[in-house]
Amino acid sequence: MKIAVIGGTGLIGSQVVKNLNAAGHEAVPHSKSTGIDVITGQGLDEAVAGAEVVVNLTNSPTFDEASPVFFQTSMDNLLAAARKGGAGHFVILSIVGTDQVPELDYYRAKALQEHILANGQIPYSIVRATQFMEFMDAVLSWTADGDTVRLPATPIQPIAAKDVAGAVAEVAAGAPLNGIRNIGGPDVFTLDELGRITLSHKGDNRTVVTDPTAGMFAAVNGDVLTDKNAHLAPTRYTDWLS
Repeated sequence: MKIAVIGGTGLIGSQVVKNLNAAGHEAVPHSKSTGIDVITGQGLDEAVAGAEVVVNLTNSPTFDEASPVFFQTSMDNLLAAARKGGAGHFVILSIVGTDQVPELDYYRAKALQEHILANGQIPYSIVRATQFMEFMDAVLSWTADGDTVRLPATPIQPIAAKDVAGAVAEVAAGAPLNGIRNIGGPDVFTLDELGRITLSHKGDNRTVVTDPTAGMFAAVNGDVLTDKNAHLAPTRYTDWLS
C-alpha cells in the first residue's frame, strides 16, 4: 500500500516509516522539512494524493490552551486533503486516558482530535498509547529544584517509542478499526517511583520528593493514564534504561 505519514520524520514517525517500508509498503514521510504545513495546508494535497492510508503523527508545538486550535485546524486540513486524495483509512496516535483529564489543555486537545476524526467521513483508527519512556527526562526537569525533584504518585505505564511505532505501523497496515486500540508498557509504576528508578540508574544523587501538587501530572486523578487490559508492549522500563 501507499501510505502517507504526516509527521514522518519525528521520534515515532521515522520509525513507523521504517517499519512499514520493511514490511513491503510504500510509506512516504512528510513534515515541515519536506515542505508541508498542516496549519496553512501548504503541500497537503500533493502529500496525500493517491495514498490509501494517511497516518497523522503531527503534534502541537505547545501543551497549553493553544493546542486545541492546532488540532482543530490541522485535522480539518488533513481530512479535507485525504478525502480529495481518495484515502480509505486515516490513523492518529493519541493518549490513554485523554478523555479522563479535562483539567489539562493538551489532553482536551487530543480528545478533540479524536472526536474530529471519529466524526469525519473516512474510515479511521485511533491508537492510544501510555506515556513514552523517552519523555521521562523532560518530566524530571519540570519540577527539579536544586537537589530535589518533586513528583506526584500518579500511576504511569511507560512504553518505549519503538513499541509505539510498531503498533502504529501494524494498525496502519490493517483494516480500519473505526475505534480505538490502547497500547501500554508491561509494568505500572507511580511517577515518583519511576523518578527514583531513573535517577538511580543514571547515578544522579538528587532526591525525589513525593508531592501531589507537582507538575502536569498532578492534575490526574486515579489510574486513568494506565490500562492493564491494553495491548502490552514487550519492553520493560528497566531494560530500556540499560
